Amino acid sequence: MAASNRMVLAPLVGSIDQGTSSSRFLVFNARTAELLSHHQVELQQKFPREGWVEQDPCEILRSVYECVEKTCEKLQQLNIDISNIKAIGVSNQRETTVVWDRTTGEPLYNAIVWLDLRTQSTVDRLLKKIPGKNKACFKSKTGLPLSTYFSAVKLRWLLDNVEEVRQAAYDGRALFGTIDSWLIWSLTGGKNGGIHCTDVTNASRTMLFNIHSLEWDPELCQFFDIPMKMLPKVRSSSEIYGLMKSGALTGVPISGCLGDQSAALVGQMCFQDGQAKNTYGTGCFLLCNTGQKCVFSEHGLITTIAYKLGRDKPVYYALEGSVAIAGAVVRWLRDNLGIVQNSEDTEKMAAEVGTSYGCYFVPAFSGLYAPYWEPSARGIICGLTQFTNKKHITFAALEAVCFQTREILDAINKDCGIPLHQLQVDGGMTSNRLLMQLQSDILSIPVVKPSMPETTALGAAMAAGAAEGVGVWSLNPGDLTAVTCERFEPQINPAESELRYARWKKAVVKSMGWETPEAPSNGDTSIFCSLPLGFFIMSSMIMLIGAKYISG
Repeated sequence: MAASNRMVLAPLVGSIDQGTSSSRFLVFNARTAELLSHHQVELQQKFPREGWVEQDPCEILRSVYECVEKTCEKLQQLNIDISNIKAIGVSNQRETTVVWDRTTGEPLYNAIVWLDLRTQSTVDRLLKKIPGKNKACFKSKTGLPLSTYFSAVKLRWLLDNVEEVRQAAYDGRALFGTIDSWLIWSLTGGKNGGIHCTDVTNASRTMLFNIHSLEWDPELCQFFDIPMKMLPKVRSSSEIYGLMKSGALTGVPISGCLGDQSAALVGQMCFQDGQAKNTYGTGCFLLCNTGQKCVFSEHGLITTIAYKLGRDKPVYYALEGSVAIAGAVVRWLRDNLGIVQNSEDTEKMAAEVGTSYGCYFVPAFSGLYAPYWEPSARGIICGLTQFTNKKHITFAALEAVCFQTREILDAINKDCGIPLHQLQVDGGMTSNRLLMQLQSDILSIPVVKPSMPETTALGAAMAAGAAEGVGVWSLNPGDLTAVTCERFEPQINPAESELRYARWKKAVVKSMGWETPEAPSNGDTSIFCSLPLGFFIMSSMIMLIGAKYISG
Protein backbone atom coordinates (compact mmCIF):
# COMPACT_ATOMS: atom_id res chain seq x y z
CA MET A 1 0.00 0.00 0.00
CA ALA A 2 2.86 2.36 0.85
CA ALA A 3 4.52 1.55 -2.49
CA SER A 4 1.24 2.31 -4.23
CA ASN A 5 0.97 5.69 -2.47
CA ARG A 6 4.51 6.59 -3.47
CA MET A 7 3.67 5.81 -7.11
CA VAL A 8 0.61 8.04 -6.96
CA LEU A 9 2.59 10.94 -5.46
CA ALA A 10 5.54 10.79 -7.88
CA PRO A 11 5.68 13.43 -10.63
CA LEU A 12 4.56 11.96 -13.96
CA VAL A 13 5.26 13.00 -17.55
CA GLY A 14 3.11 12.19 -20.58
CA SER A 15 4.41 11.56 -24.07
CA ILE A 16 2.58 11.80 -27.39
CA ASP A 17 4.25 9.40 -29.83
CA GLN A 18 2.75 10.15 -33.25
CA GLY A 19 4.08 7.74 -35.87
CA THR A 20 3.29 6.74 -39.44
CA SER A 21 1.31 3.66 -38.44
CA SER A 22 -0.25 4.76 -35.15
CA SER A 23 -0.61 7.40 -32.46
CA ARG A 24 0.07 6.66 -28.81
CA PHE A 25 0.05 8.41 -25.46
CA LEU A 26 2.30 7.05 -22.71
CA VAL A 27 2.83 8.15 -19.12
CA PHE A 28 6.15 7.70 -17.28
CA ASN A 29 7.27 8.07 -13.69
CA ALA A 30 9.77 10.95 -13.84
CA ARG A 31 11.90 9.50 -11.03
CA THR A 32 12.23 5.90 -12.25
CA ALA A 33 11.40 6.17 -16.01
CA GLU A 34 8.84 3.40 -15.41
CA LEU A 35 6.06 3.19 -18.01
CA LEU A 36 2.78 3.29 -16.09
CA SER A 37 0.13 3.19 -18.79
CA HIS A 38 -0.48 3.85 -22.47
CA HIS A 39 -3.05 3.69 -25.26
CA GLN A 40 -2.57 3.24 -29.00
CA VAL A 41 -4.74 3.93 -32.05
CA GLU A 42 -3.77 2.58 -35.48
CA LEU A 43 -3.96 5.04 -38.38
CA GLN A 44 -5.11 4.68 -41.96
CA GLN A 45 -2.69 5.43 -44.78
CA LYS A 46 -4.11 6.49 -48.13
CA PHE A 47 -2.57 5.59 -51.47
CA PRO A 48 -4.61 7.61 -54.02
CA ARG A 49 -2.10 6.96 -56.81
CA GLU A 50 1.01 4.87 -57.30
CA GLY A 51 3.81 6.33 -55.19
CA TRP A 52 1.47 8.68 -53.29
CA VAL A 53 1.10 8.31 -49.51
CA GLU A 54 -1.26 10.52 -47.52
CA GLN A 55 -2.87 10.72 -44.10
CA ASP A 56 -5.77 12.75 -42.75
CA PRO A 57 -4.44 15.41 -40.32
CA CYS A 58 -7.82 15.51 -38.55
CA GLU A 59 -7.73 11.73 -38.03
CA ILE A 60 -4.23 12.10 -36.58
CA LEU A 61 -5.41 14.83 -34.19
CA ARG A 62 -8.51 12.84 -33.14
CA SER A 63 -6.34 9.78 -32.50
CA VAL A 64 -4.06 11.81 -30.21
CA TYR A 65 -7.03 13.16 -28.22
CA GLU A 66 -8.43 9.61 -27.93
CA CYS A 67 -5.09 8.24 -26.73
CA VAL A 68 -4.77 10.96 -24.08
CA GLU A 69 -8.29 10.41 -22.75
CA LYS A 70 -8.07 6.59 -22.73
CA THR A 71 -4.68 6.62 -21.00
CA CYS A 72 -6.01 8.96 -18.32
CA GLU A 73 -8.96 6.62 -17.77
CA LYS A 74 -6.57 3.67 -17.36
CA LEU A 75 -4.47 5.62 -14.86
CA GLN A 76 -7.54 6.45 -12.79
CA GLN A 77 -8.48 2.76 -12.81
CA LEU A 78 -5.01 2.11 -11.36
CA ASN A 79 -5.71 4.70 -8.63
CA ILE A 80 -3.09 7.05 -10.09
CA ASP A 81 -3.92 10.74 -9.81
CA ILE A 82 -3.63 12.31 -13.27
CA SER A 83 -3.04 15.71 -11.66
CA ASN A 84 0.50 14.43 -11.08
CA ILE A 85 1.14 14.64 -14.86
CA LYS A 86 3.34 17.75 -14.86
CA ALA A 87 4.29 17.98 -18.54
CA ILE A 88 3.74 16.49 -21.98
CA GLY A 89 6.31 15.78 -24.67
CA VAL A 90 5.73 15.23 -28.39
CA SER A 91 7.62 12.93 -30.74
CA ASN A 92 6.49 12.64 -34.32
CA GLN A 93 7.00 11.18 -37.76
CA ARG A 94 9.34 13.65 -39.44
CA GLU A 95 9.12 15.38 -42.86
CA THR A 96 5.39 14.61 -43.23
CA THR A 97 3.91 17.90 -44.40
CA VAL A 98 0.67 19.62 -43.38
CA VAL A 99 -0.77 22.96 -44.52
CA TRP A 100 -3.81 24.37 -42.73
CA ASP A 101 -5.92 27.54 -42.52
CA ARG A 102 -5.14 29.68 -39.48
CA THR A 103 -8.67 31.19 -39.51
CA THR A 104 -10.72 27.97 -39.71
CA GLY A 105 -8.24 25.57 -38.13
CA GLU A 106 -8.90 23.09 -40.95
CA PRO A 107 -6.25 21.33 -43.08
CA LEU A 108 -6.21 22.49 -46.70
CA TYR A 109 -5.10 19.07 -48.00
CA ASN A 110 -4.18 15.67 -46.64
CA ALA A 111 -0.78 15.34 -44.98
CA ILE A 112 1.84 14.26 -47.53
CA VAL A 113 3.75 11.48 -45.78
CA TRP A 114 7.54 11.30 -45.74
CA LEU A 115 7.46 8.15 -47.92
CA ASP A 116 5.54 9.89 -50.72
CA LEU A 117 7.11 9.97 -54.20
CA ARG A 118 4.82 12.39 -56.08
CA THR A 119 7.40 15.16 -55.85
CA GLN A 120 9.99 13.48 -58.08
CA SER A 121 9.01 15.75 -61.00
CA THR A 122 9.32 18.73 -58.61
CA VAL A 123 12.82 17.59 -57.64
CA ASP A 124 13.77 17.14 -61.33
CA ARG A 125 12.53 20.65 -62.14
CA LEU A 126 14.41 22.17 -59.19
CA LEU A 127 17.60 20.34 -60.15
CA LYS A 128 17.56 22.13 -63.51
CA LYS A 129 18.02 25.40 -61.59
CA ILE A 130 21.23 24.10 -59.99
CA PRO A 131 24.55 24.17 -61.89
CA GLY A 132 25.49 20.62 -62.78
CA LYS A 133 22.20 19.36 -61.31
CA ASN A 134 24.10 18.78 -58.06
CA LYS A 135 21.78 17.12 -55.50
CA ALA A 136 24.24 18.00 -52.71
CA CYS A 137 24.11 21.71 -53.52
CA PHE A 138 22.50 22.65 -50.17
CA LYS A 139 24.22 20.05 -48.01
CA SER A 140 26.60 22.58 -46.43
CA LYS A 141 23.62 24.52 -45.05
CA THR A 142 21.05 21.79 -44.45
CA GLY A 143 23.00 18.53 -44.21
CA LEU A 144 20.53 17.06 -46.73
CA PRO A 145 20.52 16.09 -50.42
CA LEU A 146 17.73 17.35 -52.67
CA SER A 147 15.20 14.52 -52.45
CA THR A 148 11.49 13.72 -52.40
CA TYR A 149 12.03 12.75 -48.74
CA PHE A 150 12.19 16.23 -47.22
CA SER A 151 9.42 18.74 -46.53
CA ALA A 152 10.38 21.66 -48.79
CA VAL A 153 9.57 19.81 -52.02
CA LYS A 154 6.29 18.51 -50.57
CA LEU A 155 5.29 22.07 -49.66
CA ARG A 156 6.35 23.29 -53.11
CA TRP A 157 4.13 20.60 -54.70
CA LEU A 158 1.15 21.68 -52.60
CA LEU A 159 1.62 25.31 -53.62
CA ASP A 160 1.91 24.30 -57.27
CA ASN A 161 -0.95 21.82 -57.42
CA VAL A 162 -3.60 22.63 -54.79
CA GLU A 163 -5.56 25.83 -55.44
CA GLU A 164 -6.81 26.06 -51.84
CA VAL A 165 -3.23 26.01 -50.54
CA ARG A 166 -2.01 28.51 -53.12
CA GLN A 167 -4.87 30.95 -52.39
CA ALA A 168 -4.52 30.64 -48.62
CA ALA A 169 -0.78 31.32 -48.92
CA TYR A 170 -1.50 34.38 -51.06
CA ASP A 171 -4.06 35.62 -48.51
CA GLY A 172 -1.69 35.00 -45.57
CA ARG A 173 -4.00 32.37 -44.06
CA ALA A 174 -1.84 29.28 -44.70
CA LEU A 175 0.32 27.75 -41.98
CA PHE A 176 2.89 25.05 -42.73
CA GLY A 177 4.23 22.50 -40.32
CA THR A 178 5.41 18.98 -39.82
CA ILE A 179 3.16 16.83 -37.62
CA ASP A 180 4.59 18.25 -34.38
CA SER A 181 3.60 21.78 -35.43
CA TRP A 182 0.07 20.71 -36.39
CA LEU A 183 -0.40 18.91 -33.06
CA ILE A 184 1.07 21.63 -30.82
CA TRP A 185 -0.92 24.38 -32.61
CA SER A 186 -4.14 22.37 -32.30
CA LEU A 187 -3.61 21.22 -28.70
CA THR A 188 -2.72 24.72 -27.47
CA GLY A 189 -5.86 26.35 -28.85
CA GLY A 190 -5.82 26.05 -32.63
CA LYS A 191 -7.57 29.00 -34.31
CA ASN A 192 -8.11 30.48 -30.84
CA GLY A 193 -4.50 31.36 -30.08
CA GLY A 194 -2.69 28.09 -30.81
CA ILE A 195 1.13 28.22 -30.74
CA HIS A 196 2.65 27.79 -34.22
CA CYS A 197 6.09 26.37 -33.52
CA THR A 198 8.45 23.48 -34.17
CA ASP A 199 11.75 22.35 -32.68
CA VAL A 200 15.23 22.33 -34.21
CA THR A 201 15.21 18.58 -34.92
CA ASN A 202 12.05 18.76 -37.03
CA ALA A 203 13.07 22.03 -38.69
CA SER A 204 16.33 20.40 -39.76
CA ARG A 205 14.33 17.92 -41.91
CA THR A 206 12.65 20.53 -44.11
CA MET A 207 15.56 21.69 -46.35
CA LEU A 208 14.60 25.26 -45.43
CA PHE A 209 16.57 25.42 -42.16
CA ASN A 210 20.20 26.42 -41.68
CA ILE A 211 21.61 23.88 -39.20
CA HIS A 212 24.46 26.25 -38.24
CA SER A 213 22.59 29.50 -37.60
CA LEU A 214 19.52 27.55 -36.35
CA GLU A 215 17.20 29.79 -38.38
CA TRP A 216 15.03 29.54 -41.47
CA ASP A 217 17.29 30.39 -44.38
CA PRO A 218 16.02 33.21 -46.67
CA GLU A 219 18.08 31.95 -49.65
CA LEU A 220 16.64 28.44 -49.36
CA CYS A 221 13.12 29.80 -49.01
CA GLN A 222 13.71 31.92 -52.10
CA PHE A 223 15.04 28.93 -54.07
CA PHE A 224 11.98 26.81 -53.21
CA ASP A 225 9.74 29.91 -53.46
CA ILE A 226 8.24 29.36 -50.01
CA PRO A 227 6.62 32.34 -48.22
CA MET A 228 8.46 32.61 -44.89
CA LYS A 229 5.32 33.83 -43.10
CA MET A 230 3.95 30.26 -43.45
CA LEU A 231 6.76 28.81 -41.37
CA PRO A 232 6.54 28.01 -37.64
CA LYS A 233 8.77 29.61 -35.04
CA VAL A 234 11.75 27.37 -34.27
CA ARG A 235 12.30 26.53 -30.60
CA SER A 236 14.60 24.22 -28.65
CA SER A 237 13.60 20.62 -27.97
CA SER A 238 12.98 21.26 -24.27
CA GLU A 239 11.01 24.35 -23.20
CA ILE A 240 7.39 25.25 -22.50
CA TYR A 241 5.63 25.94 -25.81
CA GLY A 242 2.08 26.32 -24.46
CA LEU A 243 -0.64 24.69 -22.35
CA MET A 244 -3.18 22.01 -23.23
CA LYS A 245 -6.50 23.79 -23.83
CA SER A 246 -8.99 20.91 -23.64
CA GLY A 247 -9.52 17.38 -22.38
CA ALA A 248 -8.48 15.60 -19.20
CA LEU A 249 -5.07 17.31 -19.15
CA THR A 250 -6.22 20.91 -19.65
CA GLY A 251 -3.59 23.31 -18.30
CA VAL A 252 -0.67 20.86 -18.49
CA PRO A 253 2.33 22.36 -20.33
CA ILE A 254 3.60 20.90 -23.59
CA SER A 255 7.32 21.29 -22.99
CA GLY A 256 9.20 18.74 -25.08
CA CYS A 257 9.36 18.21 -28.84
CA LEU A 258 11.66 15.96 -30.85
CA GLY A 259 11.44 14.26 -34.22
CA ASP A 260 10.95 10.56 -33.52
CA GLN A 261 14.51 9.49 -34.32
CA SER A 262 16.05 12.22 -32.19
CA ALA A 263 13.65 11.25 -29.41
CA ALA A 264 14.86 7.65 -29.62
CA LEU A 265 18.49 8.85 -29.44
CA VAL A 266 17.66 10.73 -26.23
CA GLY A 267 15.59 7.82 -24.88
CA GLN A 268 18.53 5.47 -25.48
CA MET A 269 20.65 8.01 -23.56
CA CYS A 270 23.11 8.36 -26.43
CA PHE A 271 24.47 11.66 -25.12
CA GLN A 272 28.14 10.94 -25.84
CA ASP A 273 30.02 11.55 -29.07
CA GLY A 274 30.11 8.25 -31.01
CA GLN A 275 27.09 6.61 -29.37
CA ALA A 276 24.53 5.28 -31.85
CA LYS A 277 21.10 3.69 -31.98
CA ASN A 278 18.96 2.04 -34.66
CA THR A 279 15.17 2.33 -34.61
CA TYR A 280 13.05 -0.27 -36.41
CA GLY A 281 9.69 1.29 -37.23
CA THR A 282 7.92 1.87 -40.53
CA GLY A 283 11.38 2.72 -41.78
CA CYS A 284 14.76 2.09 -40.22
CA PHE A 285 16.92 4.93 -38.88
CA LEU A 286 20.45 4.69 -37.54
CA LEU A 287 21.71 7.83 -35.78
CA CYS A 288 25.22 8.40 -34.45
CA ASN A 289 25.80 11.32 -32.06
CA THR A 290 28.68 13.50 -33.33
CA GLY A 291 28.52 15.92 -30.40
CA GLN A 292 28.60 19.67 -30.98
CA LYS A 293 30.53 19.03 -34.18
CA CYS A 294 28.68 19.09 -37.51
CA VAL A 295 30.12 16.13 -39.48
CA PHE A 296 29.39 15.79 -43.20
CA SER A 297 29.30 12.33 -44.70
CA GLU A 298 31.27 11.16 -47.70
CA HIS A 299 29.38 7.86 -47.83
CA GLY A 300 25.75 8.74 -48.43
CA LEU A 301 24.60 9.67 -44.93
CA ILE A 302 22.86 12.89 -43.95
CA THR A 303 23.80 15.39 -41.25
CA THR A 304 20.97 16.29 -38.92
CA ILE A 305 20.34 17.97 -35.58
CA ALA A 306 20.22 15.41 -32.78
CA TYR A 307 18.73 17.65 -30.07
CA LYS A 308 18.94 20.97 -28.24
CA LEU A 309 17.71 20.34 -24.71
CA GLY A 310 16.96 23.89 -23.61
CA ARG A 311 16.92 27.43 -24.97
CA ASP A 312 20.37 28.17 -23.57
CA LYS A 313 21.79 24.68 -24.13
CA PRO A 314 24.14 23.77 -27.01
CA VAL A 315 22.92 22.03 -30.14
CA TYR A 316 24.11 18.48 -30.77
CA TYR A 317 24.40 16.91 -34.23
CA ALA A 318 24.16 13.40 -35.64
CA LEU A 319 24.98 11.43 -38.73
CA GLU A 320 21.93 9.54 -39.93
CA GLY A 321 21.26 6.67 -42.27
CA SER A 322 17.61 6.53 -43.33
CA VAL A 323 15.96 3.40 -44.75
CA ALA A 324 12.45 3.94 -46.15
CA ILE A 325 11.04 0.44 -45.74
CA ALA A 326 11.51 -1.72 -42.63
CA GLY A 327 8.35 -2.51 -40.67
CA ALA A 328 6.42 -1.37 -43.74
CA VAL A 329 7.55 -4.52 -45.55
CA VAL A 330 5.76 -6.65 -42.92
CA ARG A 331 2.64 -4.56 -43.39
CA TRP A 332 2.98 -5.12 -47.16
CA LEU A 333 3.24 -8.89 -46.69
CA ARG A 334 0.06 -8.72 -44.59
CA ASP A 335 -2.08 -6.20 -46.46
CA ASN A 336 -0.98 -6.61 -50.08
CA LEU A 337 -0.04 -10.28 -50.38
CA GLY A 338 -1.93 -11.84 -47.47
CA ILE A 339 1.12 -13.98 -46.64
CA VAL A 340 0.82 -13.24 -42.91
CA GLN A 341 -2.14 -12.38 -40.70
CA ASN A 342 -0.19 -10.20 -38.27
CA SER A 343 3.37 -9.08 -37.59
CA GLU A 344 3.90 -11.88 -35.04
CA ASP A 345 3.41 -14.44 -37.83
CA THR A 346 6.58 -13.29 -39.58
CA GLU A 347 8.84 -14.54 -36.79
CA LYS A 348 7.09 -17.90 -36.60
CA MET A 349 7.08 -18.46 -40.38
CA ALA A 350 10.68 -17.36 -40.87
CA ALA A 351 11.85 -19.53 -37.96
CA GLU A 352 10.22 -22.61 -39.51
CA VAL A 353 12.57 -22.47 -42.52
CA GLY A 354 15.56 -20.67 -40.93
CA THR A 355 16.81 -19.46 -44.32
CA SER A 356 15.70 -17.57 -47.41
CA TYR A 357 17.04 -20.45 -49.52
CA GLY A 358 18.91 -18.02 -51.79
CA CYS A 359 15.96 -15.62 -52.12
CA TYR A 360 16.76 -11.91 -51.75
CA PHE A 361 14.19 -9.15 -51.28
CA VAL A 362 15.01 -5.47 -51.91
CA PRO A 363 11.94 -3.53 -50.67
CA ALA A 364 12.67 -0.32 -52.59
CA PHE A 365 8.99 0.63 -52.74
CA SER A 366 9.88 4.33 -52.45
CA GLY A 367 13.24 4.16 -54.17
CA LEU A 368 16.41 3.73 -52.13
CA TYR A 369 17.35 6.20 -49.38
CA ALA A 370 20.77 6.11 -47.66
CA PRO A 371 23.41 5.42 -48.73
CA TYR A 372 22.28 5.43 -52.40
CA TRP A 373 19.62 8.18 -52.67
CA GLU A 374 18.39 6.49 -55.84
CA PRO A 375 14.76 7.39 -56.67
CA SER A 376 14.72 5.16 -59.77
CA ALA A 377 14.97 1.94 -57.72
CA ARG A 378 11.93 -0.27 -57.17
CA GLY A 379 11.33 -3.35 -55.08
CA ILE A 380 12.47 -6.72 -56.38
CA ILE A 381 12.50 -10.33 -55.17
CA CYS A 382 15.18 -12.41 -56.88
CA GLY A 383 16.82 -15.80 -56.56
CA LEU A 384 13.48 -17.61 -56.75
CA THR A 385 13.27 -21.33 -57.55
CA GLN A 386 10.42 -23.85 -57.62
CA PHE A 387 11.35 -24.70 -54.05
CA THR A 388 10.79 -21.11 -52.80
CA ASN A 389 7.65 -20.63 -50.72
CA LYS A 390 6.04 -17.87 -48.69
CA LYS A 391 8.12 -18.73 -45.63
CA HIS A 392 11.36 -18.16 -47.55
CA ILE A 393 10.03 -14.82 -48.85
CA THR A 394 9.09 -13.83 -45.29
CA PHE A 395 12.60 -14.73 -44.09
CA ALA A 396 14.07 -12.70 -46.98
CA ALA A 397 11.92 -9.71 -45.99
CA LEU A 398 13.29 -9.76 -42.43
CA GLU A 399 16.80 -10.29 -43.71
CA ALA A 400 16.38 -7.24 -45.99
CA VAL A 401 15.87 -5.03 -42.94
CA CYS A 402 19.15 -6.34 -41.52
CA PHE A 403 21.09 -5.92 -44.78
CA GLN A 404 19.90 -2.32 -45.12
CA THR A 405 21.08 -1.62 -41.57
CA ARG A 406 24.46 -3.18 -42.43
CA GLU A 407 24.84 -0.76 -45.35
CA ILE A 408 24.18 2.20 -43.04
CA LEU A 409 26.50 0.92 -40.33
CA ASP A 410 29.32 0.45 -42.85
CA ALA A 411 28.88 4.07 -43.98
CA ILE A 412 28.88 5.40 -40.40
CA ASN A 413 32.02 3.41 -39.57
CA LYS A 414 33.77 4.91 -42.61
CA ASP A 415 32.68 8.46 -41.82
CA CYS A 416 33.48 8.30 -38.10
CA GLY A 417 36.67 6.28 -38.50
CA ILE A 418 35.95 4.28 -35.33
CA PRO A 419 33.85 1.12 -35.87
CA LEU A 420 30.89 0.58 -33.57
CA HIS A 421 31.43 -2.43 -31.32
CA GLN A 422 27.73 -2.91 -30.56
CA LEU A 423 24.42 -1.57 -31.82
CA GLN A 424 21.71 -0.23 -29.51
CA VAL A 425 18.25 -0.90 -30.96
CA ASP A 426 14.64 0.06 -30.32
CA GLY A 427 11.29 0.25 -32.08
CA GLY A 428 8.35 -2.09 -32.63
CA MET A 429 10.23 -4.65 -34.73
CA THR A 430 12.72 -5.36 -31.94
CA SER A 431 10.10 -7.63 -30.32
CA ASN A 432 10.96 -10.07 -33.12
CA ARG A 433 13.79 -12.05 -31.55
CA LEU A 434 14.64 -13.81 -34.80
CA LEU A 435 15.12 -10.43 -36.47
CA MET A 436 17.44 -9.27 -33.69
CA GLN A 437 19.52 -12.42 -33.96
CA LEU A 438 19.68 -12.06 -37.75
CA GLN A 439 20.81 -8.46 -37.28
CA SER A 440 23.65 -9.49 -34.98
CA ASP A 441 24.70 -12.24 -37.40
CA ILE A 442 24.77 -9.91 -40.41
CA LEU A 443 26.61 -7.12 -38.57
CA SER A 444 28.99 -9.51 -36.78
CA ILE A 445 28.66 -7.39 -33.62
CA PRO A 446 26.35 -7.64 -30.58
CA VAL A 447 22.89 -6.09 -30.76
CA VAL A 448 21.64 -4.59 -27.47
CA LYS A 449 17.91 -4.16 -26.88
CA PRO A 450 16.54 -2.32 -23.81
CA SER A 451 14.00 -4.24 -21.76
CA MET A 452 11.68 -1.20 -21.99
CA PRO A 453 11.36 -0.73 -25.77
CA GLU A 454 9.43 2.59 -25.75
CA THR A 455 12.55 4.70 -26.07
CA THR A 456 11.07 7.18 -28.57
CA ALA A 457 8.25 8.13 -26.21
CA LEU A 458 10.70 8.08 -23.29
CA GLY A 459 12.99 10.58 -25.05
CA ALA A 460 10.14 13.04 -25.57
CA ALA A 461 9.08 12.62 -21.94
CA MET A 462 12.63 13.26 -20.72
CA ALA A 463 12.84 16.48 -22.78
CA ALA A 464 9.45 17.64 -21.45
CA GLY A 465 10.19 16.81 -17.83
CA ALA A 466 13.59 18.50 -17.92
CA ALA A 467 12.29 21.76 -19.40
CA GLU A 468 12.83 25.03 -17.53
CA GLY A 469 9.69 25.74 -15.53
CA VAL A 470 8.90 22.02 -15.20
CA GLY A 471 12.09 20.52 -13.76
CA VAL A 472 10.80 17.11 -12.70
CA TRP A 473 13.28 15.03 -14.76
CA SER A 474 17.03 15.33 -14.32
CA LEU A 475 19.23 14.71 -17.37
CA ASN A 476 22.45 14.73 -15.34
CA PRO A 477 24.33 11.49 -16.19
CA GLY A 478 24.49 10.45 -12.54
CA ASP A 479 20.72 10.79 -12.14
CA LEU A 480 19.70 8.78 -15.20
CA THR A 481 18.13 5.42 -14.48
CA ALA A 482 20.23 2.43 -15.54
CA VAL A 483 18.58 0.48 -18.33
CA THR A 484 18.46 -3.30 -18.32
CA CYS A 485 19.07 -4.84 -21.72
CA GLU A 486 18.90 -8.06 -23.67
CA ARG A 487 21.99 -8.86 -25.70
CA PHE A 488 22.17 -10.80 -28.99
CA GLU A 489 25.60 -12.15 -29.97
CA PRO A 490 26.66 -13.19 -33.50
CA GLN A 491 26.12 -16.92 -34.04
CA ILE A 492 27.31 -17.48 -37.61
CA ASN A 493 30.72 -17.47 -39.23
CA PRO A 494 31.71 -13.97 -40.43
CA ALA A 495 32.59 -15.45 -43.84
CA GLU A 496 28.99 -16.64 -44.27
CA SER A 497 27.74 -13.22 -43.25
CA GLU A 498 29.95 -11.57 -45.88
CA LEU A 499 28.78 -13.99 -48.58
CA ARG A 500 25.11 -13.29 -47.90
CA TYR A 501 25.78 -9.54 -47.77
CA ALA A 502 27.61 -9.64 -51.11
CA ARG A 503 24.64 -11.36 -52.75
CA TRP A 504 22.31 -8.77 -51.23
CA LYS A 505 24.45 -5.98 -52.75
CA LYS A 506 24.13 -7.71 -56.12
CA ALA A 507 20.34 -7.67 -55.75
CA VAL A 508 20.38 -3.96 -54.83
CA VAL A 509 22.16 -3.12 -58.09
CA LYS A 510 19.46 -4.98 -60.03
CA SER A 511 16.73 -2.93 -58.30
CA MET A 512 18.05 0.35 -59.72
CA GLY A 513 16.92 2.12 -62.89
CA TRP A 514 13.40 0.67 -63.01
CA GLU A 515 11.59 4.00 -62.91
CA THR A 516 12.47 6.69 -65.46
CA PRO A 517 11.44 10.37 -65.60
CA GLU A 518 9.62 9.71 -68.87
CA ALA A 519 7.25 7.20 -67.25
CA PRO A 520 3.75 8.53 -66.46
CA SER A 521 3.77 9.77 -62.86
CA ASN A 522 0.03 9.51 -62.29
CA GLY A 523 -0.57 5.91 -63.21
CA ASP A 524 -2.11 6.91 -66.58
CA THR A 525 -2.30 3.79 -68.70
CA SER A 526 -4.03 5.44 -71.65
CA ILE A 527 -3.00 3.99 -75.00
CA PHE A 528 -2.20 7.56 -76.07
CA CYS A 529 0.76 7.48 -73.67
CA SER A 530 2.33 5.38 -76.44
CA LEU A 531 2.94 7.77 -79.34
CA PRO A 532 3.33 5.12 -82.10
CA LEU A 533 0.16 3.30 -81.06
CA GLY A 534 -1.78 6.54 -80.58
CA PHE A 535 -0.65 7.81 -83.98
CA PHE A 536 -1.67 4.54 -85.63
CA ILE A 537 -5.17 4.63 -84.12
CA MET A 538 -5.74 8.31 -84.94
CA SER A 539 -4.55 7.93 -88.53
CA SER A 540 -6.73 4.83 -88.98
CA MET A 541 -9.78 6.74 -87.75
CA ILE A 542 -9.07 9.60 -90.18
CA MET A 543 -8.68 7.15 -93.07
CA LEU A 544 -11.98 5.44 -92.23
CA ILE A 545 -13.82 8.76 -92.03
CA GLY A 546 -12.23 9.85 -95.30
CA ALA A 547 -13.17 6.60 -97.04
CA LYS A 548 -16.76 6.91 -95.84
CA TYR A 549 -16.89 10.52 -97.09
CA ILE A 550 -15.51 9.56 -100.54
CA SER A 551 -17.86 6.58 -100.89
CA GLY A 552 -20.77 8.86 -99.90
